[in-house]
Amino acid sequence: MNACTTASRDLAEPTEATAATAPTWLLIEQPGPWGAKAATSSHLDPELGRALERAAQGTGVRVALIRRPGPHADPHGPAPRRVYVAHTLPGRSWIRTAELGPGAGAGGAGQLLDLDFAALGAGRHQGLWEAYEGGPLALVCTNGKRDRCCALLGRPLAAELAADGDETVWEVTHIGGHRFAPTFVLLPYGYAYGRATAHTAKGALEAARLGRIVTTGSRGRSAWDRPGQAADLAVRKLTGEDREGALDVVRTQARPEGPPPHWTVTVAHTDGRSWEVEVARSAAEPPRPESCGAAPGSPARMDVLAVRALPGGTG
Repeated sequence: MNACTTASRDLAEPTEATAATAPTWLLIEQPGPWGAKAATSSHLDPELGRALERAAQGTGVRVALIRRPGPHADPHGPAPRRVYVAHTLPGRSWIRTAELGPGAGAGGAGQLLDLDFAALGAGRHQGLWEAYEGGPLALVCTNGKRDRCCALLGRPLAAELAADGDETVWEVTHIGGHRFAPTFVLLPYGYAYGRATAHTAKGALEAARLGRIVTTGSRGRSAWDRPGQAADLAVRKLTGEDREGALDVVRTQARPEGPPPHWTVTVAHTDGRSWEVEVARSAAEPPRPESCGAAPGSPARMDVLAVRALPGGTG
């Protein structure tokens, strides 16, 4: 076990509301080794990696590299690559996919620069590529050059999930939250999980295949900011609602009084019910390393202060 994961677990740091905020994910297959900043330190052309990150900035699209679990076979040359775009908003999530030609030019990964990142971030795929019908993707963070916990704990998890030939399982470069390793995210729903075991990960993946969400160990849905993630999970736990598209975060309002910073988040159900959730930000104490080798710090945590059912709902 490693310093950041041990400290986080020993201090019982909550996993809730720690997921990366990313309404849409662009996933690019890239075999071989990854550096700490994989988009520019792998066998993907670094100029292309920088250009993709610039194109995605501020659009709601998160760019990540993926590879198959197991030995990192490196073709040492151009090869076709699988790409996915996944949108995570409830009730309107989707995955589109294509296989691109080898190389970084216009016929290969270079064509990704022609994507309409703003439209994708807003959930409009505009008929891009083809619909992916293979079920939820499970992306396990394994980039040891970014944090060793992710490799030492994530790679065995990815290998076990893929041991029966499950082609929906991939390794991914970075989804945040090293100290919660092993961590993974399920797309297109965008729910991330931390401190996973093979048993809990398989359970969450099987539920997702049925359009159901497991809240145990969940870090939140990447479609929402952190107050929204906290509120969504709080309402799910209160009501037992596990259907993927049943709940929507419809409003997040910062409250002027404080400190600490806090918000009122409105969560709506498809049956007409709704709730107001009071969420406050605090600093996790005592200090702990947020990643291996980092100086101890006090990461922000989101605390749910109250959940109130609003009048007028049905069901």
